[in-house]
Amino acid sequence: MISVRGLGKTFTLHNQGGVRLPVLDSVDLDAAAGDCLILSGPSGAGKSTLLRCLYGNYLPTEGSIRIRMPASATAPANAPWLELVGASEQAVLHARQIAIGYVSQFLRAIPRIGALHVVAEPLLQRGASRPEAEARAAALLERLRLPGRLWHLPPATFSGGEQQRVNIARGFIGEQPILLLDEPTASLDAENAAIVIELMRDACAAGRCLIGIFHDRAVREAVGTRTLAMNAPDTATQPHSPGARAPSQPPQRNAADAAQPG
Repeated sequence: MISVRGLGKTFTLHNQGGVRLPVLDSVDLDAAAGDCLILSGPSGAGKSTLLRCLYGNYLPTEGSIRIRMPASATAPANAPWLELVGASEQAVLHARQIAIGYVSQFLRAIPRIGALHVVAEPLLQRGASRPEAEARAAALLERLRLPGRLWHLPPATFSGGEQQRVNIARGFIGEQPILLLDEPTASLDAENAAIVIELMRDACAAGRCLIGIFHDRAVREAVGTRTLAMNAPDTATQPHSPGARAPSQPPQRNAADAAQPG
């Protein structure tokens, strides 16, 4: 469902004299239907940056990200692959609608928009009727134990855990084949985290592909099928100017894609 080869990302800090900060170097990964690929590594290893590259928020410095687009009336036999690196903005937005979803660490709350509409919106954007979209949104919010009295209130007024449950519902409702998750259970108590674990297991059983960051070991062990080990980034380098001694090239970081039993 998703294939990454030689992915690299270096940030240039223009407000600090052009310092170049390598974050990802030569990342390779493959993930298929039913996988839950865990991104593992210390803080600063580039896990969240990798997710943002996969979602199209960050443009990689080098490498390839290919995702399999769902079969449609125009391509019913063999679903096409889309190269995300360098794709047009329209192509990326279309891929987000039908192929790849994202659950971030925090909900970007919109003032005066109720939680039910926030969750239903991805379906409405894909052409679902409002009654259908709101019924499916209500079912997810109920499963995630968000009280009905909150459904028509703006999530900006909610607690962190309540906001995150809205965020999770919005991410899962679209049923994109690929779902990226950045610490989805971080602000949840054990009981609500167990519900999200069940949601993730159901998604994998239905053939969706999950790629996520989970610092909670119990969550990793409950849902992970494979692990991508990531290392800390190399030292930042100053830009080379003519006549100056060229800085030595930093060693490459390895990102091993090791299969592990689920």
